[in-house]
Amino acid sequence: MTNQRKLIEGQPALVVIDIQAGSFVEIDNKNRSIPHMPDYAERMRLARQAIDKARACNIPVIFIQEVHRPNLVDFGRELDGSETVHCLEDSPNTAIAVEEMDFRPDDYLIKKRRYSAFFGTDLEILLRGLKVDTLLLCGGLTDVCVHYTFVDGHQSDYFCRVIEDCVAGSSEAAHEGALKAMEYLQTGARRDLGEVLGAMADFSTLSTSAA
Repeated sequence: MTNQRKLIEGQPALVVIDIQAGSFVEIDNKNRSIPHMPDYAERMRLARQAIDKARACNIPVIFIQEVHRPNLVDFGRELDGSETVHCLEDSPNTAIAVEEMDFRPDDYLIKKRRYSAFFGTDLEILLRGLKVDTLLLCGGLTDVCVHYTFVDGHQSDYFCRVIEDCVAGSSEAAHEGALKAMEYLQTGARRDLGEVLGAMADFSTLSTSAA
């Protein structure tokens, strides 16, 4: 029988995955290096509410940035599928969306060369240092970087929650399929923004009371 878990177990962190400047550039999917489902940018903008609430509740915010070298040496097998060259270091669209996400110079930033935020990065070291138990995930793509980060978090025994209003996939079908796959791994993984904001507030209240 599946254990009933709280939305936030222990210490949470908000992980903002690949909400970069290109997320808000209006480009037809035919000309995009990575396809986006309808209302992609609107869903990314909603993540700002989670960021603002996390800051107000003293919950760490960790930004993830996919970035590749201009000579393409670190793409590996990433271009063998549907994606073309993207997120190059010298492209302005690769930068974190500073204004939209209120990214600050002293924020935690993890740069990655692969889909998962865990693969080849120091994310695990940072999470251990912050004593994190629960990962609250937002960003894109639901079916790629969010999903693979969720899986690695799950396999590392973190409680993983995906804010389904604040993620978007390469298509609506892929988005929904990935959410179902994540829910399969952890019952209660899918949460809406309102639930998460409420849980953050409750966490802050309990933390203040315990201090």
